[in-house]
Amino acid sequence: MTHLRSDARDNRDRILEVARAAFATEGLDVPMREIARRAEIGPATLYRRFPTKEALVVEAFREQMGACDTIIDAALADPDPWRGFCTFIEQLFELHALDRGFTAAFMSAYPNALDFTAGRNASLLRVAELAARARAEGGLRADFVLEDLLLMIMGNSGLRTSSPEAAVAASRRFAALAIEAFRASGSSAALPPPARVSLTRS
Repeated sequence: MTHLRSDARDNRDRILEVARAAFATEGLDVPMREIARRAEIGPATLYRRFPTKEALVVEAFREQMGACDTIIDAALADPDPWRGFCTFIEQLFELHALDRGFTAAFMSAYPNALDFTAGRNASLLRVAELAARARAEGGLRADFVLEDLLLMIMGNSGLRTSSPEAAVAASRRFAALAIEAFRASGSSAALPPPARVSLTRS
């Protein structure tokens, strides 16, 4: 990405933040003019940065993937492998809770826009490294396999709540439950407060 002036960079960041929130909660059909209105910029400014809806959606999703990589980076950099593993789960689950179907909608609408498989596989290898460190340190149970984490991620992605705030609260409790399930020792940490969830889409 070319270097941007601070005001242009602020506009871009605000556009992408608004777009991700809109696409996650309302789907990919939110009009470009509505994105511009919510970002408090003119349509011309939006189209200057993102000439097409696809360009905007792809960049919003690319940043979503980048957020996941940042979470993994921070976890691997933690000198305490088990703490890094736990923090990774907590932050990833919150990220997915706020996704609210954005990833699924993106993959359906633009299946060939990004090499999602290669990025996902690279991320899984790094998560496997994180898990191996946590297991070797003694925090992670010996019989843990990566598929266990994938099952938990799928469960967290299926949470249905009435608001983003409720989704975050639910994901925090679910993350705490997942961590307790993965913990090697018999000690238990206090769980976050219960959160109301629904089995149907809101």
